[in-house]
Amino acid sequence: MYHKNYSLARVMGCCSCFGFTWKPRQKTTPISVRNHNLSQEFLLDEEIDDDYDGSYNGDITDTAYGEDGELPTPVKHSEEILRFREQNGMVCRQFPVKETQKLVRSEDEDGNKMVNEYVRVCKIGAGSYGKVVLYRSTVDGKNYAIKAFHKSHLLKLRVAPSETAMSDVLREVLIMKMLDHPNIVNLIEVIDDPDADHFYMVLEYVDGKWVWEGSGPPGGIGENTARKYLRDIVSGLMYLHAHNIVHGDIKPDNLLVTQSGTVKIGDFSVSQVFEDDNDELRRSPGTPVFTAPECCLGLTYHGKAADTWAVGVTLYCMILGQYPFLGETLQDTYDKIVNNPLVIPNEMNPQLKDLLEGLLCKDPKQRMTLDSVAIHSWVIGEDGPIPQYLCWCKRNSLQTKFETHMTLTESDETRTD
Repeated sequence: MYHKNYSLARVMGCCSCFGFTWKPRQKTTPISVRNHNLSQEFLLDEEIDDDYDGSYNGDITDTAYGEDGELPTPVKHSEEILRFREQNGMVCRQFPVKETQKLVRSEDEDGNKMVNEYVRVCKIGAGSYGKVVLYRSTVDGKNYAIKAFHKSHLLKLRVAPSETAMSDVLREVLIMKMLDHPNIVNLIEVIDDPDADHFYMVLEYVDGKWVWEGSGPPGGIGENTARKYLRDIVSGLMYLHAHNIVHGDIKPDNLLVTQSGTVKIGDFSVSQVFEDDNDELRRSPGTPVFTAPECCLGLTYHGKAADTWAVGVTLYCMILGQYPFLGETLQDTYDKIVNNPLVIPNEMNPQLKDLLEGLLCKDPKQRMTLDSVAIHSWVIGEDGPIPQYLCWCKRNSLQTKFETHMTLTESDETRTD
């Protein structure tokens, strides 16, 4: 998602207050990437300049449509449902994301580029379909991470016969506009001028670090730190799952650590949302080394269980400093994920070993759930079970129920009198 100043978030979720389901009916094969050791991202050039023509200079991976090239469930349907939820107040945040439809590109007195109130500081990385740049607000003086896109580029980049990259970005925006959790990167503002080709997502800047640098983990970070990070990851992911959201790409690169050590989950570019508890998918858009066995087979799988597997791989990396399954080639990696036994050092803490074996169980039906992880003895440690987070929509729901109960009670008392 972001670059070096970013990495690994906390608190359990609540009600299922919105969602849609995107369920392609056709079987697909797993997504491939150019280097299975790296994040699965569509990278642009070092800079996107004003004269950028929207052409794409990278590789396109396999996409989420069937063997006959058809997308059975239109993405428009997903957008419509999300917008319906948004318009009807089914949003898990007290204060809405700022939406700006006027774009002013200028320079400050020192010649630094500006986007509205934001002054460009430096590029900090590249995300899916666009770059990520550090900006400073002239209004509040705070730093923000801004994801910059060209709409012409997104519309030209086709990821399926009836879908462009614009659909993915739009879905990411709609999802993030509904989320509010201390362990999830917050979307602050969307700048989308109908008369301009530029499009911006203004995100909170996590001024911390990655858990490890480079394309792979150089070494373990220790049980205590890993436990703290895992508690944050699980509570943030439980919140997403409780709201029927599958992240789809849990990995260290998308887990950002603040300077105080709090983890925040970022990058929702491949996330999916569901209307109900049926999280069945046939698309496997995540990063290969974090892909669950059932996804490698190109069969129908459950998104929440796949997210949980990715949490297990992440924990394994944090503890041992290496991937549990990694081959010489992409296909070799998939083969190892599906067929090879999990290797855990004999000297490992028995509680931690039990947790890893539960998370990295190849059978998704037998795999440990996040609810079980939250109360696992190793996770509890000296801190106790992961605390429950009462989000805005849940508080709203409870308040409404309380007021309704009080109204009925008062009505009953009046009739009795």
